[in-house]
Amino acid sequence: MEPLLAVLGILAAITVGAASPGPSFVLVARIAVAQSRRDGLAAALGMGAGGVILGGLALLGLQALLAQAGWLYLLLKGLGGLYLLYLAVLLWRSATEPIREAAEGERGATGFARAFLLALATQVSNPKAIAVYGSIFAALLPQHVPVWVLIVLPLGLFAIEAGWYATVACVFSSERPRAAYLRSKLWIDRLAAAVMGALGLRLLTETTRA
Repeated sequence: MEPLLAVLGILAAITVGAASPGPSFVLVARIAVAQSRRDGLAAALGMGAGGVILGGLALLGLQALLAQAGWLYLLLKGLGGLYLLYLAVLLWRSATEPIREAAEGERGATGFARAFLLALATQVSNPKAIAVYGSIFAALLPQHVPVWVLIVLPLGLFAIEAGWYATVACVFSSERPRAAYLRSKLWIDRLAAAVMGALGLRLLTETTRA
């Protein structure tokens, strides 16, 4: 396959994958509506950075490595499941805590950095995302990759992942979604925790059955 067509195909496939609901979507939406648009955008940047990392690993042949070392994929899946359960516990425990608006002088880099790192960890610990990136790259990337692809592809991946989740952050941090969240914070947080927990348990179940 021609390098240009390969890059376009990879970016199109990743766009579809990014738009599909999953733990990343739940996390960014929850950060945006429960904290602020700024923190939601920080999470979007974290997702973009995670996409670059996964793309870089795929360029290095992650899929081939996982195919030859099945135990490594099971390990990643188990760790991803445990991390999602950890997030679920945090969400469930914080469901009863009221949202306190930070004063202007209190808004610093801490919340921004925390949201960025939390999203980054969620992205790179998602075994589904790892498998999707590896499979797409293995299927579409030519054997000999020009240097320009190594530059353009990570930039494109960042733009897709960060752009999509920035849109999610902006939508869910708008006045009406935020007001609806504040009215039903307890049940929304616990629903999000249940989704995260179910996904984590599913990954752990698949790991033990393999």
